[in-house]
Amino acid sequence: MALDDTACSSAALRGTSIEALRHGRWYGDACGCALTMELVGERWSLLIVRELLLGPRRFNEVRAALPALSAKTLSERLATLEVAGIVRSDRLERANGARGYGLTAWGQELAPVLQAMVRWAQASVIRNAALPMTPVSLMLALVARLRPERIGGLDLWIAFDIAEQRFAGRLLPGGLTIHPGGDALQAPDLRFAARSATDFAPVFFEGAPLGKDGHKLICEGDPQLASRFVALFARKADETST
Repeated sequence: MALDDTACSSAALRGTSIEALRHGRWYGDACGCALTMELVGERWSLLIVRELLLGPRRFNEVRAALPALSAKTLSERLATLEVAGIVRSDRLERANGARGYGLTAWGQELAPVLQAMVRWAQASVIRNAALPMTPVSLMLALVARLRPERIGGLDLWIAFDIAEQRFAGRLLPGGLTIHPGGDALQAPDLRFAARSATDFAPVFFEGAPLGKDGHKLICEGDPQLASRFVALFARKADETST
């Protein structure tokens, strides 16, 4: 579906009240957990929010990141999230004014919630680490799985190049932050590049040594510094394996 057609479809629902967009039977529970599930608990909703965490994106960009999601369902979820005040639609300067979708300030507050979900899921015995990751989900996983107590005095700029997407990471003693548009990072301390987000997993999440033959992850920068950075994400020996 063309972006303009989707924008028109979403616009038709934008004036609808949240009552009219309810999905199924609501819980009828005053707990904030119940309300959160009402607002973002529909299938695909949280993954759409995840894909918007690092900045606004066009409809077709979200669809490309979530290929199993139909255009119809994506249009419906964006409309519902927009009515709920979680997503906003606007014109994107980087796309010559084409319509895009981003998170509102309130929607952005879901970031630590998603990070907590990533950490919580590590203990699941049915977690399948072989499933594909999107570039944004990789960045979310890096922030969530970082061990702050291991940072010490490290102060780094890190470039992440994943296919055509670029991200800039800023590591300080307080943690790791990720910023879109890493192509503007002229002289990072480290640069990691791969054709897909999944190519990062063996080194960052499974303990494979950096630079081993056969790995698809390329690293530029001091090898010892790169190893120190990768070690920030290693699991403890007594933790459930990924």
